[in-house]
Amino acid sequence: ALQAELNGHGVAPAQRPLAKPPVRKLAKDLGVDLATITPSGPDGIITREDVHAAVAPAQAPAPAAVPAPQAPQEAPARVQAPAPAASYDGARETRVPVKGVRKATATAMVGSAFTAPHVTEFVTLDVTRTMRLVEELKQDKEMQGLRVNPLLLIAKALLVAIKRNPGINASWDEGHDGKAEIVQKHYVNLGIAAATPRGLIVPNIKDAHDKTLPQLAEELGALVATAREGKTSPAAMQGGTVTITNVGVFGVDTGTPILNPGESAILAVGAIKPQPWVHKGKVKPRQVTTLALSFDHRLVDGELGSRVLADTAAILEQPKRLITWA
Repeated sequence: ALQAELNGHGVAPAQRPLAKPPVRKLAKDLGVDLATITPSGPDGIITREDVHAAVAPAQAPAPAAVPAPQAPQEAPARVQAPAPAASYDGARETRVPVKGVRKATATAMVGSAFTAPHVTEFVTLDVTRTMRLVEELKQDKEMQGLRVNPLLLIAKALLVAIKRNPGINASWDEGHDGKAEIVQKHYVNLGIAAATPRGLIVPNIKDAHDKTLPQLAEELGALVATAREGKTSPAAMQGGTVTITNVGVFGVDTGTPILNPGESAILAVGAIKPQPWVHKGKVKPRQVTTLALSFDHRLVDGELGSRVLADTAAILEQPKRLITWA
């Protein structure tokens, strides 16, 4: 009865290897000839393991290559050991939970990037005169003890450009009834992006448009100091209208900044470096930087955005315009 089950009816055992029907089907599916297999099961029965072993037989080691004879004067070549395979296990990784300021910033930036259609424009300019003015202001009695640096004059230049082009100081409101509105702001709360151990934060100087240069310097210095100490309050980060991010402090030339949520524009300031520049018809070393202005294209068209960027650059190239345009 066993031989009938293994070999089928009417077939002599010597003509057909012993294997159960499931094993026989496995061999058929894998293309293995049972007659070529040495059985390992009891009573000479071929097992599933025998079939699998026949599919991928152990490979005999390849014979070692015989090195070609070398001339007596030649030294044997050095064989470099293979480099160890790189490890990608978790033992060499650190996972940091995303929470607090970093989580809030990430959520806000994703929301801004996929809500407001961003447009970014760039201008490269000669700020040699601005840098000279910074050094002069450091000696001014009214500025003693205050934070005087290029960012101060860039902020003032942007505020003047906004005054000349107030349409950029606005926000987009979808409205509760489906009727979108452009909210024009008659004040400028100037945000200053600050990198802190807790992550990127953007506190803003309230009513920056009304500040004199010494007042703006005082506010800017206090804002930066508070941010570095990790003491910036939530109120200080609310209500911003336009932001400046100074990527130049990291040696970066420019970038395409993402709008702070609820704002219409953000100005990125690149590194200020000495570069060859055509000045008065001659190539001379000048202090040069690149500004990048990103704006919400729903409410700021290319003309308005370009005017704001061009005005800011014109003031920094000729800082005397701070007096005539302010």
